[in-house]
Amino acid sequence: MNKRQGWLLALAAVLQAGAATSAMAAPAVMQTNGRTTQPIGHYELCKRLPDECTQKTASNAPVELTRSLWQAMIDINNEVNAAVAPRTDMEMWGQEEVWSYPVNAGDCEDYALEKRRRLMELGVPAGDLLLTVARQPNGEGHAVLTVRTSLGEYILDNLDTRVMAWDETVYTYLKRQSERNSGVWITINDGRADFVASVR
Repeated sequence: MNKRQGWLLALAAVLQAGAATSAMAAPAVMQTNGRTTQPIGHYELCKRLPDECTQKTASNAPVELTRSLWQAMIDINNEVNAAVAPRTDMEMWGQEEVWSYPVNAGDCEDYALEKRRRLMELGVPAGDLLLTVARQPNGEGHAVLTVRTSLGEYILDNLDTRVMAWDETVYTYLKRQSERNSGVWITINDGRADFVASVR
């Protein structure tokens, strides 16, 4: 049995029995530090769509991970991955780092934006849907969506059909949106990494 299967069995047991989340092992959450630079693509997106950067939350409590939310995360990840054809910003716009909602094509941050929008439409708070910048094993930059839940933080990724706990992925995490303010970015202390590289 792999980790994901074991986690799903544990989730089903907890939901069936109505047990408290505290009865389970501590959920896997990213360790974050202070404020950092906003990616240029996100900054430009916020200039075009100011509402993207004014979403705030007053609570630190993550969204409850129910069966229906888990299924929605899987479905939305698969649907967006299937509907959007991979294209670079240079191919689409003739320049780098253009963050936008995809129509038929997009790159990694565009997939993440669309998944975030669809989960927000289902009622998941903005503070639990965080655009996140990571480094792939080959050194290339990447963007994914982190979903903060009562049972840990999970990654929706255009390069993987699976919804995985952040610490089970192959990425080195660098920074993400603050859960308190969607226009603010904070650093991630990824303890699994030998070093933390800087990105724009």
